[in-house]
This record gives sequence, structure tokens and C-alpha cells, in this order.
Amino acid sequence: MDKSLAEVARLFAVPAAGGASFGLSDSASPNFAAEVYPGYPGVVVAEGMAQVMHWGFPLSRTGSKGQKLKPRPVTNAREDKLASPFWRDSFTHRRCLIPVGAWAEAEGEQGRMTRTWYGVAGQEVFAVAGLWRPTAEWGRAFAMVMVDGCPQMAEVHDRMPVVLARTDWQQWLAGNPEQAFALCRTCPSPLAVDRTAQPWASRNGLGHGVG
Repeated sequence: MDKSLAEVARLFAVPAAGGASFGLSDSASPNFAAEVYPGYPGVVVAEGMAQVMHWGFPLSRTGSKGQKLKPRPVTNAREDKLASPFWRDSFTHRRCLIPVGAWAEAEGEQGRMTRTWYGVAGQEVFAVAGLWRPTAEWGRAFAMVMVDGCPQMAEVHDRMPVVLARTDWQQWLAGNPEQAFALCRTCPSPLAVDRTAQPWASRNGLGHGVG
């Protein structure tokens, strides 16, 4: 996502949350990188505002000796798991839009994987279905909703984000769970595919990204 928070707000016709919402001065703007990695900030549209949240719901972990480990960010929610305890409350009460320019998948042989980027043909920015919730660990956090991949992705990955048409944004945000679940389907639009030579492994060993 290489647009600023103000640009996202304009594209989605919502106000941008001020810096005070993130513990900053009113004049400050919360930042996120052009490439968003698990556990790092990204921009979402939630509660009628464009705002920054961390990507991934925290999953508590315990070491072999009972010690508490750093939580793992759970970045994606399968559509067939939305009724599970981990996701149910957020799916019912806290759905959001995730503005995306493209998302990345790993392609190639193990150890030599490169990034392949997918976007929606003809759309510089589009919306992916998301969930969010407040957390004690990272403040507000979001996750993507995933469904079966389309034929264009068959050789690379069998899952993909739920891409929402503009006409479906309000139904995802404000519809009841049944109406929202009806939108959890594979994108029928052609994808723009960009196969790169960039190594899949990225900073801190994290690979999966959106941009």
C-alpha cells in the first residue's frame, strides 16, 4: 500500500484518523510501510475512518519450559473458520476493509522462492475483506479473510484474499453475518500478475506481504 493515510481516506470517502488516536500529537500522522509484513502496521478502513492497525491477531505461545513467548501474529482467517471462537466475535461485530495495491505469494523451489505479486487488473487500489479487534499486546489488530484461490493462482497458491467490489463494501461492513458471509467468494475479476526476482525471505525472516 503505497498511498498515504490521507490518500486512502480520500479514495474510500472517509475521514483519516488523527495522530491522537495512536498516542501521537494531533498534527502527527501514523506511519506504515509500503510493504506490510505480519506483526507490522498497515492501513484499514474501520468504524468509518481510515486508520492504522497491526497486521495479525496475537496468538499466545508458551515455551517447552512453560515460559511465555512473544505472541505470533495470525494474519489470515479462512472463511470456513469464521464461526470458530478465535474469529467469531470479530466477524460478527468488527469487520473492516483493507486497502491493497497488491499481495505477494511465494513462487519457486524451496530455498529459492521469489515474490509474485497479485492485484486486480485495472485497479490501482482495491479492498480486501478484513476483521479487527482491540488487543492488549499491539493495540488494534486486523486480519484478512481468505477463500479458495482463482485459476490464475493455481500453480502458486490455493488460497487468496476476499476481494470486495466497491458495491459490496457497505454490505461487508454493516450487513449481518449471513450477508457478510455471502461475500466470501473467489474473485471473478482478472488478476494482474507481476513475477519478480525478489527473494521471498524478507526482514526478520517474514515473507508474506501486502503492498
